[in-house]
Amino acid sequence: MSNKIVVLGVTGSIAAYKAVDVASQLTQKGIDVEVILTKAATQFVTPLTFRSITARPVVTDMFQLASPFSIEHVALAEAADLIAIAPATANIIAKLANGIADDSLTCTVLATAAPVVIAPAMHTGMYNNPVTQLNLTKLHQRGFTLIGPLHGRLASGGIGLGRFAPPDEIVTTICHLLDRKKDLIGKEVIITAGGTQEAIDPVRYIGNRSSGKMGYALAAAARDRGAHVRLISAPTSLAKPLGIEVIDVQTAEEMSVAVGEMISRVDILIMAAAVADYRPVKMQKEKVKKADQRWDLTLERTPDILAETASCTPRPLRIGFAAETENLLHNAKVKLDQKDLDLIIANDITIAGSGFGADQNQVVIIDRTGCIEELPLLNKTDVAQRILDRVVKLLAE
Repeated sequence: MSNKIVVLGVTGSIAAYKAVDVASQLTQKGIDVEVILTKAATQFVTPLTFRSITARPVVTDMFQLASPFSIEHVALAEAADLIAIAPATANIIAKLANGIADDSLTCTVLATAAPVVIAPAMHTGMYNNPVTQLNLTKLHQRGFTLIGPLHGRLASGGIGLGRFAPPDEIVTTICHLLDRKKDLIGKEVIITAGGTQEAIDPVRYIGNRSSGKMGYALAAAARDRGAHVRLISAPTSLAKPLGIEVIDVQTAEEMSVAVGEMISRVDILIMAAAVADYRPVKMQKEKVKKADQRWDLTLERTPDILAETASCTPRPLRIGFAAETENLLHNAKVKLDQKDLDLIIANDITIAGSGFGADQNQVVIIDRTGCIEELPLLNKTDVAQRILDRVVKLLAE
């Protein structure tokens, strides 16, 4: 990453203080970070903070002649290998979507040919507003890469979608884009994500703790590598990734049908979803009232989606996941063989900070020859890229 220049635009959001961590991590990787602060951003963080981190002057004025970049919006635009706006407010997103250039940051983005990364951070209502969604769609169609936002606690005190993505995830994405790979152009990919839910009655269901984060990270990574991605998603609180066709399902049966309808015309199937293995034989039509007596449920197997796709013609690459609590390698190898997979991604969900609901994952990748690759604890965005590296290698073989 040496000799790379990243322009980091910081706008007026309370999450601006987290941009200091983004600048710090990029600088530690040897990247030259040129920071542009909007006027609103200076109300949250100071230029001195970023100058201390990056050892570079900070741009706050379009005609800051003391800067080594004269007429910054031209010089920085030409020098940048990548521009990242983190955090990005609804205001800056609206300006960029509509070609408004009234400060150093918007002029720089409008003048650049470099890739642009946007990490939105705002109140849920502002993010979900149709105008903001339209503006984000415009930016994605122009090739901008979007990271987040996440669901969580907001500055308003409420809980919802709009939380700034983790700085390490933003840095990982930036580094991947600086070393951008477009090795899945022309490939059709199906990715499943989330945990399916099998209804007991209109209120209760059998499910699992899957958040869908791993599947969504894979979908975004495959999209950024040029693939046409269809994401079959069980219920999740995650924002739908732009540029990806999302098919919402709830049960294992619905997911099986969705996969079956598309499997014959895809190159790659990645089953990252945590599919419930059992469902009630009979769903109660009315809510079952609480009583003193014991309630016994009779369960039956749900469709085995990976097994059903083993005989598909033409045969796509088929990648499965194995979440285990014991005998990780043995159980994963058994699943790999039984379902005739090309790759299996195994993880021990008892490891702290890894697996269900976490932003990180520690996995083992096993191929059909028995080759084992053990990865350290990584952000799920980085895990997704490592998995796709193996997928690309298999396609070449």
